[in-house]
Amino acid sequence: MNTLICGSIAYDSIMLFEDRFKNHIIPDQIHNLNVAFLVPHMRREFGGCAGNIAYTLHLLGGKPVVMATVGEDHNPYTNRMRQIGLSTNHVTVVPDAFTAQAFITTDLDDNQITAFHPGAMSFSHQNHIADVDQVSLGIVAPDGRDGMIQHAKEFSEAGIPFVFDPGQGLPMFNREELLYFVTLADYAAMNEYEAKMLEEKTGQTLSEIAANLKALIVTRGGAGSMIYANGKILDIPLVAAKEIVDPTGCGDSYRSGLLYGIQEGLDWETTGRLASLLGAIKIESRGPQNHQFDRTFIEIKYKESFGRVLGW
Repeated sequence: MNTLICGSIAYDSIMLFEDRFKNHIIPDQIHNLNVAFLVPHMRREFGGCAGNIAYTLHLLGGKPVVMATVGEDHNPYTNRMRQIGLSTNHVTVVPDAFTAQAFITTDLDDNQITAFHPGAMSFSHQNHIADVDQVSLGIVAPDGRDGMIQHAKEFSEAGIPFVFDPGQGLPMFNREELLYFVTLADYAAMNEYEAKMLEEKTGQTLSEIAANLKALIVTRGGAGSMIYANGKILDIPLVAAKEIVDPTGCGDSYRSGLLYGIQEGLDWETTGRLASLLGAIKIESRGPQNHQFDRTFIEIKYKESFGRVLGW
């Protein structure tokens, strides 16, 4: 069965600032911010949450189907998708629009400042869940606002379990809308900052939010991650990377592990550890879709990282 990935396809322009943002931002002048960061190194990568998640899930042996909208400049991206074995049947081209573009600047502490042009992503509501056959799991990842609401509703109406992954799109939604997502979703995944924002916007604690879900997953960067499931909070350890090269797309790689584990019926301890491992593998490569592995490599690294066999 297929895993339907609803989210953005984007070109990422990734720049490295060879200093620390904090050295150039005066705290008491935030209200009057006017800074420029010299970035001598820049590259363009294939990105976007849907593309990133599908890429790693495909490497794992899953069956991702991407549902997204792109602009008239899509050919380099969609041609590559087909070359690596990802279907573009549900990638809709929007006339007179650019494919979404992210401009990401990373400093030496791995802090990131991102400027994002949504472009064709704003038309994601043109796609419909019912147009895809044999879907047993889905994810609503950052995308156009109307599309995220619509796809959550359509997943629910079709009886297809899905993960709510608001990401950087979380501020677009008010209290009622966020509670609506949580009510419809079976799972939710977010980072620690987004989780705190969700608490503040909904007025509910994470434990209260988790009570409405099969699982709530919160990633915590260097502190690993937590999974609220079955009335318990599981502490998932971090997998230390050999080298921290580029954090862009690590969260999406982690989510690929979650989706694979859910789809295959793995327990949450195993699922969380697999997701953590995938995040570490990604961070050792530049760009969100350049890492490579096979199942044998994953089995070896899992055993090395956790002292146990990956039973998948």
